[in-house]
Amino acid sequence: MRSYSLTSFTLFREEQPVRDALVVFILTTLFYFFGAMLRMVQELSLFWPLNAVMAGVFARYAFLNRGIHYAVCYVAMLVYDAITTQWGVASLVINLSNMLFIVIVAQLVLRDKRRTNYMPGPLSTLHLFYYCLLAAILSSLLGAVGSVGIDRQAFLPLFADWFSEQFSTGVLFLPCIMTLTRPGAFSGFRLRYLTPVAALLLSIGASILVGGAGSLAFPLPALIWCAVRYPLPLTCLLTLVAGCAEILLVANNIINLAVDAPLQTPQLFSTRLGIAALAMSPVIVAASVDAISKLMKQVALRADFDFLTRVYSRSGLYEALKKIEHTDDSHLTVMLLDLDYFKRINDSYGHECGDYVLASFAQQVKNLVGEKGLVARMGGEEFAIAALTADAAEGYALAERIRNAIEVYPFRWQEDTLRLTVSIGIGTRSPGNAPVSDTFNLLLVEADEYLYRSKEMGRNRTSIRRDEPVLF
Repeated sequence: MRSYSLTSFTLFREEQPVRDALVVFILTTLFYFFGAMLRMVQELSLFWPLNAVMAGVFARYAFLNRGIHYAVCYVAMLVYDAITTQWGVASLVINLSNMLFIVIVAQLVLRDKRRTNYMPGPLSTLHLFYYCLLAAILSSLLGAVGSVGIDRQAFLPLFADWFSEQFSTGVLFLPCIMTLTRPGAFSGFRLRYLTPVAALLLSIGASILVGGAGSLAFPLPALIWCAVRYPLPLTCLLTLVAGCAEILLVANNIINLAVDAPLQTPQLFSTRLGIAALAMSPVIVAASVDAISKLMKQVALRADFDFLTRVYSRSGLYEALKKIEHTDDSHLTVMLLDLDYFKRINDSYGHECGDYVLASFAQQVKNLVGEKGLVARMGGEEFAIAALTADAAEGYALAERIRNAIEVYPFRWQEDTLRLTVSIGIGTRSPGNAPVSDTFNLLLVEADEYLYRSKEMGRNRTSIRRDEPVLF
């Protein structure tokens, strides 16, 4: 099936601060214009996305958090107002309140990133909820003061309107902005993938038909279904769309919260806050599912790879062997490698040095083997290699190349240079029609026998069955 992918594009580049400042100015102007246009359409005047979008931008790109970039953002707002309004000094105060929301949210999120190895998760999502709450309160206090002379309303109604708008818009938009990614390669979809979206549409339709305050919660089960089925960025986008749709439907009395009375400002205030609270539930679920998925991948990775040496573990090697494809005339060569007198390293330099030597040795062997075979740590200082070779001679030559390279390699620890050697035992034969993993088990026993012989004969040597056509 044909697959599609989008070409790479980077909005900001840390090495180009002038370009970044220009992009910040353009984005601020664009979303300021977008928000102003929404103000002119009664049905859409409930949203002011600029603050949430720019807070998300500054939070995602830590290198943008310089005074100059915040100043550029603020100047862009003032320039737009100077061209399109007659607000004067009020513009300074109102846009300062916008900047207050942006700076507070961005700095708090960045603080989380500095404190932990930040990944979108349930805890960070809950933090985002509280950050929006704090930023909305503080920015609304300032914004309401600046708007008193413009809107000719009392302070408290203005504060309530500012706060509910800032908080609900922040909670709806920020998770989407923070997790927004460019779609990668994808193939044709199947109809059943759209079932959670269909359930979401039906639940919104049910909210319209039934009405009442409880109808606002109808989409929640469908959104949680989306959270379980879809990736985190898509869930955040669907939550944003559903939350905005509900606010619009309530504002236009299509979802009738009070059947016997027209919509009042306190009801819209409550609606915004209620939807914002509901919107966090699917986002938290999606973040939890995403975190669990990443954790499961890490657990699987740790099971297949040795944590210290970054080569296969014993179990990981067997899993990798199942995927090897071989021809009838190819040989499977199995080597067992043991670092000579490794215990002296631990006794003389400590276990930290021993760990360094093991990790460095493993990487040297892995580089020498390359694509020809698989390297695994079998335990302690013992490693195994499984390689497909043309014959026994090629397998022996690879083992000798490894042994000689380790003999001359300088393992540097602090001010000392350590010289090590390795003993190797080899088992080799053609797998024929047998599974590679079964042949590996037989050859591992043989390699272990010849490793013992290498040690008996003075170490730092490679031993193989004498009837193989190999020059000794």
